[in-house]
Amino acid sequence: MKVAQRLQGLSTYVFAEIGKKAQACKAQGIDVIRLDIGNPDLMPPQEIIDVLETAVRRPDMHGYPSFYGAPAFRSAVVAYYQRRFGVTLDPETEVLALIGSKEGIHHVPTAFVDPGTVVLVPDPCYPTYRMPTLLVGGELYTMPLRKENDFFPDFGAIPAEILERARVLWLNYPNNPTSAVASLEMLAEAVAFARRHDLLLAYDNPYSEIVWNGAQAPSVLQVPGAKEVAIEFNSLSKMVNMAGWRVGMVVGNAEAVGAIARIKTNADTGIFNPLQEAAVAALQLPDSWHKEHTEVYRRRRNVVTRALDRMNIWYAPYAATLYVWLEIPQGFESSGAFASAMLEQTGVSVSPGTAFGPSGEGYVRLSLVCSEERLEEGMERWERWLAGKSFGMDWK
Repeated sequence: MKVAQRLQGLSTYVFAEIGKKAQACKAQGIDVIRLDIGNPDLMPPQEIIDVLETAVRRPDMHGYPSFYGAPAFRSAVVAYYQRRFGVTLDPETEVLALIGSKEGIHHVPTAFVDPGTVVLVPDPCYPTYRMPTLLVGGELYTMPLRKENDFFPDFGAIPAEILERARVLWLNYPNNPTSAVASLEMLAEAVAFARRHDLLLAYDNPYSEIVWNGAQAPSVLQVPGAKEVAIEFNSLSKMVNMAGWRVGMVVGNAEAVGAIARIKTNADTGIFNPLQEAAVAALQLPDSWHKEHTEVYRRRRNVVTRALDRMNIWYAPYAATLYVWLEIPQGFESSGAFASAMLEQTGVSVSPGTAFGPSGEGYVRLSLVCSEERLEEGMERWERWLAGKSFGMDWK
């Protein structure tokens, strides 16, 4: 047996490896508090579950679903984008259902990247923007996201010779892992840049509903003319706590959506029909539900940031996403060393910044995916541990 050469540089998904480390600590009897992966612990609304239960009992719901998404689901996506962003979409040509947005993100390089061409990716970023490009023989050019630039890329720093070979530009706001929020003005700059250099702007927007304190999370398609160059990915995973249900969508430029559909229809089938029925209901949830949902994350974030303030640790000051992006404390040689030491010595698991790219060095990402009480306990362990290290004492 010979494994394909393309796998030689492909490591196991980083969060699978972090999960293995957490499980190994649990096997040693350590009470692990997992704040590393963005896996919502909250339930979807009961009415969504009721719709699924009713649909799954119908005999007409169990055949192969549409490759493109049921008409009712695509119409619900159109209605959501019109209501939420004022964006008009054609359900037939500008909307494609995905088995979670990760599926469509993975298809983008297959549809648009040839060997030797370039994909522009933020650094740090969600790892799935990077790896599929390498599998098809494309090249990556990383755009550092720095706090002095509000974690937005500096397009002017990209060399002309890179832009001549570039095909795709990835952006994601509210941002994972930094939680930064982009304004419409920043997105208009990105759209103009993509048009100027004949790029597909692939915009990932799964945290669009997880903002508070007056923050606004626009769609890139709100920018006039954006549909000429842009597509947008969205998902119900974080929006409605349906991570395991695997329901997502890509919308926008009809040619690009169609290209992804050509890959998808050859690679898999559609979303289980009862899940699409439930997704229609999820996309119709009122603003009041989303406000209550984000209030949970706001309170959880406050638990974390109060502790970080006490420890004098810098964190990104954004009211969005279910993450806190923070600098590692002094005295640790790397983000990986800090994350490993804290897991092994306190049982608190966070993601090292380098899991998202080289520019993540010096940071870790903490996920707000457990109760306030559990977060309080995790942060208390962290504080006692650092205090103990300062005085050369056992943190316990």
